Amino acid sequence: MTIDFEIHRRANLVGSVWMVAAMAIFAIEDVLIKLVSETLPVAQILTLFGCGGTVIFACMALFKRERLFSRDVVSRPMWLRVFFEIFGRLFYSLAITLTPLSSATVILQATPIVVVAGAALIFREKVGPRRWVAIVVGLIGVVVIIQPGSESFSMLSILAILGMLGFAGRDLASRAAPASISTSILGLYGFLAVIAAGVALSFWEGIPFVLPDVETSFYLVGAIVAGTTAYASLMKAMRTGEVSAVTPFRYSRLLFGIAFGVVLFNEEIGLSMLLGCGLIVISGLFILWRSKSAATVKS
Repeated sequence: MTIDFEIHRRANLVGSVWMVAAMAIFAIEDVLIKLVSETLPVAQILTLFGCGGTVIFACMALFKRERLFSRDVVSRPMWLRVFFEIFGRLFYSLAITLTPLSSATVILQATPIVVVAGAALIFREKVGPRRWVAIVVGLIGVVVIIQPGSESFSMLSILAILGMLGFAGRDLASRAAPASISTSILGLYGFLAVIAAGVALSFWEGIPFVLPDVETSFYLVGAIVAGTTAYASLMKAMRTGEVSAVTPFRYSRLLFGIAFGVVLFNEEIGLSMLLGCGLIVISGLFILWRSKSAATVKS
């Protein structure tokens, strides 16, 4: 009994470390993309970023001798996943390039809250009144951050909300995706969707692609490596420790995102930002705690 407890504790500890590492690297990816956006159009960034990630995940799949295409890949959940991936990547990329990195990062953390609400409405998962209250509190936190109706409100802040909703839809579609599709294949088609988002935006904007200089190319390659490494670290975290023990460490991305925004881009953190951030984190952690308690009662 003691040995089993020690094994689970160690697995949760290792999984938590992987999760914090993933969130730190995701934050670095955001910083690099924001730096690249100073010289390259967003459409070109998405296209090149998607190409790099596609090549990496395709090589990973081939190394594991996985089929790059199967009938399950064109299933309805996968089409929905691709759609929401395009939607989320497009608007979140616009958000981190056109708005403060700290605020976009905080709004993104409402994704798990929206996923729980979506799971209740779409998959008919049981969500009690306390968790519904927590969901509402988390969404109020988003409203507090963007401050609609105030002088400080910017329509550009809606970009981060649309990106967050896209990622929530992607996560919900991933839950419905066929179990036969591996992580590498999900990553491959996820980055193919990023290419589609970049191409679509380029036609919409009509801005020609430009040849990046050495410094910009370095940042872009770094963003691609960071993105794929963070994705792999996230998968490692979720498969090492218990989901209920590891998932709360997702919110460490808030610390990294806010820190990078303040130190690198001289962003200011106001009272509304701190209050909204607190509401989102508290509601998210409460939902996770209630989910764990419900699972314990069932077992």
